[in-house]
Amino acid sequence: MNSLTIRILAGLLLGLALGATLGAVHPAFQAQLVGYAGALGGVWLDALRMTIIPLVFSLLVVGVAQAAGTVQTGGLAARALITFAVVLLTATTLTAIVAPALLNAWPAPAAAAEGLRRAAQGAAAGIPPVPPLGDWLKSFVPSNPIKAAADGAIASICVFALTFGLAASRLNETRRAHLFELFDAVQATMMVIVGWVLAIAPIGVFFLALVVGAQTGFGAVGVLGHYVIIVSLMCLMAGAFGLVMAVVGGRVPIGRLITALIPVEAMAVSTQSSLACLPVMLEATQQIGVSPRVRGVVMPMAVAVFRLTSPPGNLAVAIYVAHIYGIHLDPGRLAIGVVVASLVSLATVGVASSVTFFTTLVPISMAMGLPMDLLPLLLAVETLPDFSRTVGNVTAHVGVTAWANRWGKGGVADADPA
Repeated sequence: MNSLTIRILAGLLLGLALGATLGAVHPAFQAQLVGYAGALGGVWLDALRMTIIPLVFSLLVVGVAQAAGTVQTGGLAARALITFAVVLLTATTLTAIVAPALLNAWPAPAAAAEGLRRAAQGAAAGIPPVPPLGDWLKSFVPSNPIKAAADGAIASICVFALTFGLAASRLNETRRAHLFELFDAVQATMMVIVGWVLAIAPIGVFFLALVVGAQTGFGAVGVLGHYVIIVSLMCLMAGAFGLVMAVVGGRVPIGRLITALIPVEAMAVSTQSSLACLPVMLEATQQIGVSPRVRGVVMPMAVAVFRLTSPPGNLAVAIYVAHIYGIHLDPGRLAIGVVVASLVSLATVGVASSVTFFTTLVPISMAMGLPMDLLPLLLAVETLPDFSRTVGNVTAHVGVTAWANRWGKGGVADADPA
């Protein structure tokens, strides 16, 4: 757990404690203090929001162009990239079905959820209804991309960025290089600003948590615990795809697979880093018989871009926020969430985990028309479901590499000699 995470968590706990104390004592200045805290926390959140459109657009343009280049080269790398995209969409779609059903069967504590809604009073009031199917489909193609950006129409911006990136990949090498350098510089600049904003995240989270604590008391702790369990379950469900890919796709015996995965999962829990697990994952794929060529190509690619639990986990966060606010998510809004969550997860490769939470969740929330006031509080406890995210990711990395070993073969090769 890094120092920023510890400081954010401390800000959350201090804010909740002070807010709960104010709610119990009811001093004369309570309303004024809570009002100031809400305003200051809102300013911090707006400072974070202002980076999202240029950041997501520039990340998507560069990421899509690079992916297009990989596909054009063909071969094992291109097939792996296409497989990553299909599995990501499948796992995220399953989350869109399972998470709402799970929350209906096991809802958040009613009293605490009501307190959270009061703490962000009116935040959901301006959420527009999903338009008819024809209008909804038309909204994906922005007639005016500048206006779409100003309106925060993130789904339209993602489509435009995809189109722009694909078109840019067809330019000659000199023009393409200059254009990508520009957008790479834009995203790097936005990341600097995000770093500045996150540096004062403990203060922003403190103010927002104070408001929540004043409204809910310590009941917010129960809601956060419920949230951690729901999101962790969705991440582990996504990670189970890794087992399916290895056993069904790669024809790896389940006992052999579990034996090979034990040190991988132990490393994942202890480090919370897929990259740190790369050496043991390479060893695990050797144990289950993956050829050196396949594991040398597919495994590094998987670690770099195949974060299987990212879009399902992030969509689960958005669905949980909607649940707290009592917002009905119809199939159209969930479909938007699935697409944006999958795209943004591919675009934010290489971004630090403390930053990724916002660079992925804010676009998803904007696309689905959800309030974002609870995101800083959820960031403070993100380190807990992050265990499940990492476990699911490393399982998927090993699974997809085992599956790739069968492409063009009849089965898993014999293990390499020691």
